[in-house]
Amino acid sequence: MTGQQNVSWNAVVLGGGDPGDAFAAAHEVDVKPLIEVAGRPMGEWVLRALHESGRVARIAYVGPLAGEMAELVDVRVTDRGTLIANLEAGVAALREPGNAPQRRVLVVTADIPMLTGQQVRDVLESAPDSGLVYPVVKKEVCEAAYPDVKRTYARLKDGTFTGGNLFLLDPALIGKFLPRLRAVLDARKQPLKLAGIVGPAFLFKMLLGQLRISELEARVSQILGVQARALITPHAAVGTDVDKEGDLALAEKRLGGGKA
Repeated sequence: MTGQQNVSWNAVVLGGGDPGDAFAAAHEVDVKPLIEVAGRPMGEWVLRALHESGRVARIAYVGPLAGEMAELVDVRVTDRGTLIANLEAGVAALREPGNAPQRRVLVVTADIPMLTGQQVRDVLESAPDSGLVYPVVKKEVCEAAYPDVKRTYARLKDGTFTGGNLFLLDPALIGKFLPRLRAVLDARKQPLKLAGIVGPAFLFKMLLGQLRISELEARVSQILGVQARALITPHAAVGTDVDKEGDLALAEKRLGGGKA
């Protein structure tokens, strides 16, 4: 594994959302990342963590801003309405001029307010040198940190994991894997179509929990056309987004100085 200790990164923060989101509407804001947690919009906590990491050079924020968030953003990007379109627009907004070297990009959702600068730094410094890196968190780590939080887990031979709410990419490769990623996401609710992309035998083995992380890495790399790696991180906050009232109460206690 090649660490990235001396590399400056750029970051894209995905802060858009569905205008009809009931959770956001209940808190009288346009999108979920603007819901306040301990006196700050959720997205502001994420932006401050990126700054405090000491590893992020420039930040593009996709979506509306509030409070002091604008002071923490280098490039503002209008919400394009879909995850893939927002990702593409955010990465494009950070493109270096001319032939300047392109920094690698950390993509993070704006709804993980318990993320800290140290955790961001640890993820970036431990990331393998790969075209696409996706952090995952073990179930026991999540349950030890946040016992009452319900997450979606995948059972593998290496353990049971939840996915992180951030990932790392080489922007030079985004044009290569983005169309393929779009096809996978479009097929995720159509089992037959998804099986056609992933392979029925592979999908069946995955559903039975018989896959290893290395097998998933190899298959995802093959599908997307770039080298993809998983990164097991010990930081439960990476896999803990706030999307319901119970999550918000937990974040409020943790960030407001109370006990969860």
